[in-house]
Amino acid sequence: MGVASERELPLKEGYEGWDDYAPFYDWENARTLGRRDVPFWRNLALQAGGPVLELGCGTGRIAIPLGRAGVPLVGVDRSGAMLARASQRIRRHRLSATVRLIRCDIRSLPFTGRPFSLVVAPYGVLQSLLRERDLAATLESVAGVLRPGATFGLELVADLPSWKEYKKRVSLSGWRGARGGPHVTLIETVRQDPARHLTIFDQQFIERRGSRRKTHRFALTFRTLSVPQMTRRLEKAGFEITALLGDYQGGVWDRRADVWMILARLPRA
Repeated sequence: MGVASERELPLKEGYEGWDDYAPFYDWENARTLGRRDVPFWRNLALQAGGPVLELGCGTGRIAIPLGRAGVPLVGVDRSGAMLARASQRIRRHRLSATVRLIRCDIRSLPFTGRPFSLVVAPYGVLQSLLRERDLAATLESVAGVLRPGATFGLELVADLPSWKEYKKRVSLSGWRGARGGPHVTLIETVRQDPARHLTIFDQQFIERRGSRRKTHRFALTFRTLSVPQMTRRLEKAGFEITALLGDYQGGVWDRRADVWMILARLPRA
């Protein structure tokens, strides 16, 4: 009997790999996205005038600056390892009264009523939902916790459907943490699965401390959704699209934009 091809294997869950990624998440993002998107989310949250829910809050990259600006925020994530790092930072910044963390599945948000004036899903969070039914359940769940007339803001990874494949490329290299921290090298492979509309990032983080070396291997999988595809799903879930943005300053989106953002509103009853 022949070995089953990769595309015949059962589809993994999109949350797999994120616990392994937690020690390297802030290190990598500081060298790629950085904090370029933080002012946008902070301004949106301050304008909302009420509690904010962040989907996939991770290590608190967005939640901490919003909390420091006085925004009451609940951050949810499925990864316990990510939330542990966020919790440490919240205590360090003395934000426990402003920022609350909950470990949960975004397909079924554990809130009653409609407590939130804004829900945000930064930088590709919804693309970790690899099945159509999972995305539909999440959008329904978000609609159930938003106040009527409130905004749902989300960002997609730009041009993910056209991401070029490559194999074992050294993507980043440098020191992690304060003096005495390890030297880290990221070796990355990108694979496309067009049949299932997926992009897979095979990650290999190599830590070196003197003569000692440790390798961490895992994969992160994203669904390749375009802005028009996501807007249709939002409209099907009952949202009204209010803006398609192509940068963090409010510029209009087009297919060549470096940033893909959607703002949608839950209609008033």
